[in-house]
Amino acid sequence: MADCSKQVSDRYAEVRRVLLLVLFLNWLVALAKVALGIISRSASMTADGLHSFSDGVSNIIGLAGIFFASRPKDEGHPYGHKKFETFFSLGIAFLLGLVCVELIQEGVERLFHPVVPTVSWLSFAVMIGTLLVNVAVMWYERRKGLALHSDLLLSDAMHTRADIFTSLSVIVSLFAVRLGWPVLDALTTLLISLFIGHAAYEIIFDSARVLCDEAVIKDISRIEKIVLAVPGVCSCHKIRSRGRGDDIHLDLHVQMSADLSLDKAHQIGHEIERAIRLQITEVTDVIVHIEPARANPLHKGTQA
Repeated sequence: MADCSKQVSDRYAEVRRVLLLVLFLNWLVALAKVALGIISRSASMTADGLHSFSDGVSNIIGLAGIFFASRPKDEGHPYGHKKFETFFSLGIAFLLGLVCVELIQEGVERLFHPVVPTVSWLSFAVMIGTLLVNVAVMWYERRKGLALHSDLLLSDAMHTRADIFTSLSVIVSLFAVRLGWPVLDALTTLLISLFIGHAAYEIIFDSARVLCDEAVIKDISRIEKIVLAVPGVCSCHKIRSRGRGDDIHLDLHVQMSADLSLDKAHQIGHEIERAIRLQITEVTDVIVHIEPARANPLHKGTQA
């Protein structure tokens, strides 16, 4: 139990370190974009910089989520606090939604009241440099998110992915302005808002699946094979799963011979739990309902 608690603590410490590093890089990138965007009067570049600042704010939201999610189980939260990590991901989505609305308003305003940006080679250098930083941040954060099964890191990586698309759009708009089409600066701002809005939708959709207890293990035949391999089991059914990818709660009904003693049946139940947790390490809780085998036992599991 102590080793398990240490692993959980180490996981959250690693997620926290990743968020702090990404926070520093995001705000460094944002400062460069906003400063040059204001100087050059480029709405799309300034918008992209504000999006990068929102990346940093999302990192702060993530740090708050990790603070709550890393707390141990208690009497009021017997299943732990891990869903706080998923819940705080919605805060990132909300922040993206606000940025999306702001950029739509800015883009529409620029369409009716055009402003010709001042584009220099420094503009291209800053945008390309920050784009490369964002690509590295997204790759690193996504890799860590998958390795640590962190909703926050994966959501934040999606946020940064949107930033990459917006930066590419800004670079295209800068070329358009150099060619004498300043209206594309406003159109690019509107396009950026769509990228950001889509990223918010994806985060909300993924978070809702966890918070609404969608089945985590889709292929229940995998559970059936593990359970039926345990000596003494006749069949299993009513297999259900919920939770996060790194914190799966599973319950199932198992039929055993009616001649077994209660002690023996209980022992087999523990063996089932051990086998499942050994082969599917993301499972943290297993509830086995024991039933006497009937004349025609159910041989197929069903997902409730």
